[in-house]
Amino acid sequence: MAISFDGRVVLITGGGRGLGRSHALAYAERGAVVVVADLGAALDGAGGSSEVAEEVVSLISEQGGHALGFCCDVSDAGSVNDMVAHIADELGRIDVLVNNAGNLRDRSFAKMSAEDFEQVCSVHLFGAANCTRAVWHLMRDQEYGRVLMTSSGSGIYGNFGQSNYAAAKTGLLGLVKVLKLEGAKFDIRVNALAPAGATRMNSEGMTDAQRDYFDPKSVSAAALYLTSEDAPTGAIMAAGAHHYAAVDLLTAEGVRLMNATAEDIAANWDAISNMSGAKPHANLDEAMMSVLPKELLA
Repeated sequence: MAISFDGRVVLITGGGRGLGRSHALAYAERGAVVVVADLGAALDGAGGSSEVAEEVVSLISEQGGHALGFCCDVSDAGSVNDMVAHIADELGRIDVLVNNAGNLRDRSFAKMSAEDFEQVCSVHLFGAANCTRAVWHLMRDQEYGRVLMTSSGSGIYGNFGQSNYAAAKTGLLGLVKVLKLEGAKFDIRVNALAPAGATRMNSEGMTDAQRDYFDPKSVSAAALYLTSEDAPTGAIMAAGAHHYAAVDLLTAEGVRLMNATAEDIAANWDAISNMSGAKPHANLDEAMMSVLPKELLA
C-alpha cells in the first residue's frame, strides 16, 4: 500500500543540506507540508544563514509543493519553542518531526576540549530533545505523532575521534526507548535511524562511484517508512548504500552465580559474554524480571 503524507505537516531540522535536504524533498513529493529548519552553519556549527533553508523551500515551491523555512539553532530551547509556536499558529499541527540537525568537531578524546564535547552534544542530543519536547504536547493533544531521531553507527559501534558525537548519538537511542513507552497511548511513535549517506559530514575520501552508491535518497526511503502512519515504534534502523537492517540492544543469556566474587566473574567470563542466546527486552522491568529465579516471580 502506498505511503502518503497528504495533509501531514513535517518538521525537519538540518533540512537544508545533505540527508535533511533529501528527506525534505522526499516528504514533499508525497504530499507533506514541509517545514525546513536549518541554522545554515558551517560543519563545526559556526556561523549561520537563512539562505540554506530558503533554497530548499524555493525548490519545493517550484515543484508545486508547500514549504516553510526557519533559521533555527536547535540547541537554543527558546528559539525552538518560538519556531514551533509559529508553525502551530500558521499550520495548526505538526505530525512528523525529523531530528536531523548536526555538527562535527572530531578529535581524539585526549585532545578534545570540554567545549567541543559540549557543543556537539548540545546540537545532536539536547537539540533533538528540545525539538521533541516542543512538539510533544501538540502530538499528545492531536493523538498522533511520529518522531525520528538521527543516530549513527558511531553511537552504536564507536568510531575513533568521535567520542562527543558517539556519546550524543547513543544518548538518542535511550531517548527513543523511553519516548516509545511514554508516547504509546497517544499514538506517538518514536524511532531511530542510523544513516550512511554521502554528505559533507562523511564523503571526504570517497570515490565518485562510492558517493553515488551512498546516495542520501536511499536513506530517505527509510525515514519515510519510520514516520509513516503504520510505522513501528522503538525501532532502530541502519540504512544506506541501498541496504536496510534493524539494529537492537541485546542481553546475553548469562549465568547465575550466587554470592559471586570478582574471581568467580573472571572464571565465568566466557559464559557471561556468550551472545549466542542473546535477546532484546521491551523495557527495564522485563529486563529486571528476566534475571529472577522462577520462584521469585509474582
